Amino acid sequence: MDPVVARAQAGDEAAFQELFVQHRELVARVVHRVMGPSPELEDVVQDVFVHVYRSLKNFRGDSKFTTWLYRLTANVTKMHLRRKRSRPRIVDVPVPEGRSEAPGEQPDAAVERNERVAALYRLVDRLSEKKRTVLVLHDFEGLSAKEIGEIVEAPVLTVRTRLFYARKELYAALMEEPALAAVVERLA
Repeated sequence: MDPVVARAQAGDEAAFQELFVQHRELVARVVHRVMGPSPELEDVVQDVFVHVYRSLKNFRGDSKFTTWLYRLTANVTKMHLRRKRSRPRIVDVPVPEGRSEAPGEQPDAAVERNERVAALYRLVDRLSEKKRTVLVLHDFEGLSAKEIGEIVEAPVLTVRTRLFYARKELYAALMEEPALAAVVERLA
């Protein structure tokens, strides 16, 4: 077992802080990819680490710490999305994100890129929770089907089946989305 994890399990606050620093970016990336752009991203990341802090004593080391962390991150994010869907929405206006132009990128190109990214997240969000989780972990995070199977607690064949159908649904939806259809045609 990783010595930092063992020290954190023993109650060493500095070790837990080190785990946070080492894995915060990974957790934020997974949360962002599952939820899409959201002003609640930092809240969910913080919630993940609260769960890590509370549950670390239960980590037995049967799998890699990152596999356990992916599972916990996916579960906390899913719980957040479920709670969010069950709450009434007061406004339906997206919160603008900060400017995210690439160096040298023209403002028009940045707006178009941001529209494409938002459209992609809308389409990914339409996938079922199980398909979305597998797609994000495999295609965005680069995890193997075996690792994903451990995270979502499903057989590898089930992971591959979910991934197949998630991609099939996403590609079909991409062709119907005006902001993304031209990109898909260029790639084909």
